[in-house]
Amino acid sequence: MAKLKLRGRDLIEIGYPQGKVISIAMDIMLRNYKRERKEKVLQRLRTVLKNPEKFLGDGIVGKIAEELVAPVKTKKQSLRSQRAPFAIFGSAGIQQEAKHQLYTALKLPIARAGALMPDGHMGYGLPIGGVLATENAVIPYGVGVDIGCRMCLSIYDIPVSYLAGHKDKYVKLLQYHTRFGGDEVHQKIPMHPIFQEAAFTEIPMVKKLKDRAFKQFGSSGGGNHFVEFGAVEILDPMNEFGMPVGTYLGVLSHSGSRGLGAAIAKHYTNLAKKQTPMPGEAKELAWLDLNTHDGQEYWMAMHLAGAYASACHHDIHRRLSKAIGARAIATVENHHNFAWKEEVEGQEMIVHRKGATPAGENVLGVIPGSMTAPGFIVRGKGNALSLNSASHGAGRQLSRRKAKSTLTACDLKKKLKDHGVTLLGGGLDEAPMAYKNIHSVMAHQEELVAVVGTFTPKIVRMDY
Repeated sequence: MAKLKLRGRDLIEIGYPQGKVISIAMDIMLRNYKRERKEKVLQRLRTVLKNPEKFLGDGIVGKIAEELVAPVKTKKQSLRSQRAPFAIFGSAGIQQEAKHQLYTALKLPIARAGALMPDGHMGYGLPIGGVLATENAVIPYGVGVDIGCRMCLSIYDIPVSYLAGHKDKYVKLLQYHTRFGGDEVHQKIPMHPIFQEAAFTEIPMVKKLKDRAFKQFGSSGGGNHFVEFGAVEILDPMNEFGMPVGTYLGVLSHSGSRGLGAAIAKHYTNLAKKQTPMPGEAKELAWLDLNTHDGQEYWMAMHLAGAYASACHHDIHRRLSKAIGARAIATVENHHNFAWKEEVEGQEMIVHRKGATPAGENVLGVIPGSMTAPGFIVRGKGNALSLNSASHGAGRQLSRRKAKSTLTACDLKKKLKDHGVTLLGGGLDEAPMAYKNIHSVMAHQEELVAVVGTFTPKIVRMDY
């Protein structure tokens, strides 16, 4: 069938008003119906024009309907002179540049409160470790590029001594059952309910990402993402798992929504920059109003990416559990790049956590250290000043570039040997020395979380 040819004059002739709606409709129809007959496309446009309210929220023509009913006004935004209320935890260990990023975000017209965790360091838009509450608006770069990046810990009733006694076996399990980076994928990928989610069919740009998401399912990203075997020590006798205090075998994974989340973040950040353009220092903090079509669409896509990230972790742990021949007796997991609707001082807000762990009262989470430092199973205390948040790790003290230029392979090898850690993959940019002292970070958030247990890495798999 010939490619659709559509002109602005065609839309005006069927009754569309001159203005922005013409270009919006042209773009949408040419992208989504490029092989349809012209008369069929025009009839679809007539139907929308006749009763646009009926099509508000439609995955394809919803934006046309919105422009006909309540056009989104593009308005150049400016920062306020006053910051929204905020708190910084472990301030002495956080670079001034990261604090400045938070200060800028706190001046957004939509900002209502903020916080910075003790692992804070510079990022794009919000700093890593940054938390920001906004009113009825979501900032794609406040969530981050790796939407739904998360931790997942499985605990097994297996003596941890097996790791030392059968090290070669566990090394091979990680080599065979995990995949990392942009190119490694599993040969056999199970059909998972995540691929039946409405967003994969209702949002055109997400629909195009489905094949790639399927191919990358059950794999981990590059950079600081990992899958580890290690020792879990349960310290709290009143733990939620009903487990005796003691040491167990554990699997800990850290990864996000892969190419799916990155593409969603890029697409909606570009839309946000067009709708709420900000001055230079705040240009990455453009937002989408949740009352708009694009805002609702991003919210739906973000939740899909988060659910996809969780499903990938579950598949990683399923593969390893099957290989080990044991079922996990307890699991802990949490997002740390996401936005939630939560109550802040009696009002519903959008709480962005970019590299921050949810720490509402009695909420469990995992805060990793480095490949040679322990991570922590934590229980949130629901501290309002931190917006019910805690750190998502130790936080970087050396940038990737500085770590590569100042550290050596010998430095890394010695550090790993001193701590009895076997590393598969990884690079100098992820060397333990590039990270802050996790014990210091935890000391700065005792009012935010209680420690339930620890995880000490023994065999670490990262991207090669």
